[in-house]
Amino acid sequence: MGQILKVDDINVFYGAIHALKGVSFEVNEGEIVTLIGANGAGKSTTLNTISGLLRPKTGSITFLGEDITRTPAHKLVEKGLSQVPEGRRVFLQMTVQENLEMGAFTEKNSDIKGHLERVYRQFPRLKERYRQVAGTLSGGEQQMLAMGRALMSEPRLLMMDEPSMGLAPILVEQIFEIIRSLHESGTTILLVEQNAQMALDIADRAYVLETGKVTISGPARELLENDRVRSAYLGE
Repeated sequence: MGQILKVDDINVFYGAIHALKGVSFEVNEGEIVTLIGANGAGKSTTLNTISGLLRPKTGSITFLGEDITRTPAHKLVEKGLSQVPEGRRVFLQMTVQENLEMGAFTEKNSDIKGHLERVYRQFPRLKERYRQVAGTLSGGEQQMLAMGRALMSEPRLLMMDEPSMGLAPILVEQIFEIIRSLHESGTTILLVEQNAQMALDIADRAYVLETGKVTISGPARELLENDRVRSAYLGE
């Protein structure tokens, strides 16, 4: 099982605010790795730094053996790194299919049809609504669309930022079922999630972020049994 991502001692600032303080972790091929922590702990900042939207002041990020610390965001999609952003951010005025096609902007036209067919197999609901304008979809359907759009570039690593945010419990279950099936079909996933119980249930390994630092890490099953994690994040 090869290493896909290595984040090594990154420090990220927003002006004078030290947002990430020496964060290090790794993701291996075929894993679901989750980052959990309270609001403001640095989870989304970590994803946005990996995906090139923010720059670390020090430290390095290696993807598939290549240093990508200074690589522009749009170049990372071509390299096989795709992100489902927090809050979904689908193109509300475009149809479902147009949104999906936007996710394949790095692909050859001849490949797009095959990618669309795969996404529609994984998300039958999107196939039913392929001509519908995205702004008229439910929150759960928009989340599926954001995931499908990210998968259109056939990523080696799929990063997901708070996929359950703002969804009703029954839809959260559905989204996590989809994440589980994506994992079973071979997709490597880095998951940032407020719902620590669901995230730890599905993940292979986990890292706890607190005020910009990794404070606990290990197999997800162990973290589910960790007293500190249970009292801070699992409401026990």
